[in-house]
Amino acid sequence: MASRQAAGARPGARFAQFKLVLLGESAVGKSSLVLRFVKDQFDDYRESTIGAAFLTQTISLDDTTTVKFEIWDTAGQERYKSLAPMYYRNANCAVVVYDITQASSLDKAKSWVKELQRQANENIVIALAGNKLDLVTESPDKRAIQEADAEAYAREAGLLFFETSAKSSTNVKELFTAIAKKLPLDQAGPRNLRAAPRPGVDLRPEAPGTQGAEKAQATHPSIVQRWYNSVTFYDFANVIDRTLAPFPTRYGVEG
Repeated sequence: MASRQAAGARPGARFAQFKLVLLGESAVGKSSLVLRFVKDQFDDYRESTIGAAFLTQTISLDDTTTVKFEIWDTAGQERYKSLAPMYYRNANCAVVVYDITQASSLDKAKSWVKELQRQANENIVIALAGNKLDLVTESPDKRAIQEADAEAYAREAGLLFFETSAKSSTNVKELFTAIAKKLPLDQAGPRNLRAAPRPGVDLRPEAPGTQGAEKAQATHPSIVQRWYNSVTFYDFANVIDRTLAPFPTRYGVEG
């Protein structure tokens, strides 16, 4: 987490910045959740994420507290699994997503939770999100994972739990707000209104009503893998987050 102070900041104002990573099987809707959270949009036609996508979003918890999420949306395909440690390294929080219409996706989510609890920051806040609630609202027989079963698992594992719909926006804001409230905001300092943005390609339209949606950048897997295989990877893991070259928007999208 990073906190900064700026001259002229409102007395008592707090600003906290946290790294958040999304994990889960391919096609469970990770990128759709992020798109809904960051831009309040939904796209029925999304390609699978290649490598990872980086976005930021800020939310206000109250009149004096603002939280900025630095979001790493990871690829769900098995061939990219070896890259995941780079993205969840030093993460403050994680959203592990499964598809409530696909039973196998919860098993995959559980394996991600175990990996995070074993290898990530020991104080990481993890939320379990059962996505595509809209599908079972329209057709209840499509449900493959009972809410009570997933909630019981989440409670036992010490996770936050929500069933969400990126399409209808159900519980999306609530999910990220709950994460923000569980993070150590008492360590936050006054906000730095002049903090420089991280490098990247701005994917958002310049239009009113997009407050909080900031920069987005995608990382090509070949670059990630080259760094990951290098002997200096762990020494430079934090630097990589800020220096990977941006690529066109066809990278970093997922259904």
